[in-house]
Amino acid sequence: MRAVSSEPHITADAVAGAVRAEIGAISLQSVYDALSVLVTEGLIRRIQPAGSPARFEDRVGDNHHHLICRVCGRVVDVDCSVGKAPCLTAHDDNGYQIDEAEVAYWGRCPDCQGKSKVRATRGRVRLTAPAKASVVKKPDTPATIRLKPDTTGTRRSRLRTQKRIARNK
Repeated sequence: MRAVSSEPHITADAVAGAVRAEIGAISLQSVYDALSVLVTEGLIRRIQPAGSPARFEDRVGDNHHHLICRVCGRVVDVDCSVGKAPCLTAHDDNGYQIDEAEVAYWGRCPDCQGKSKVRATRGRVRLTAPAKASVVKKPDTPATIRLKPDTTGTRRSRLRTQKRIARNK
């Protein structure tokens, strides 16, 4: 519990490292078992952003979301933007009794915004081009945000962006 409290959004491997530094040897399975009990008892919260390991935090009992950096993986808390719990009001609950909503905002943290726009991702280079956002709202449906690459740069930049889009389809 102390390891989770000392570092927000810590991974199980990092918890194991912190515990080993404090008490000596401990198996990773024991750490996972302890974290599972703490989550079940509501003492800590488990989040798992897409494409990253599960992370644990001791901020429980409130409605907050997370900002996640696409470049370095940094995770920070962000309070719910409006009202007591606006994310808990779904357009159509399909008969569910909703008691929790997980919202993750993805982007680049301030430290990574100043770094190169080219980065390696799982063995390949990924270009991170600026994007233009547009909000699409159809009658009787929630709003959808669509991002379109900004191809107003050089001809070479536009060709790279088009190739990237074609690869990701």
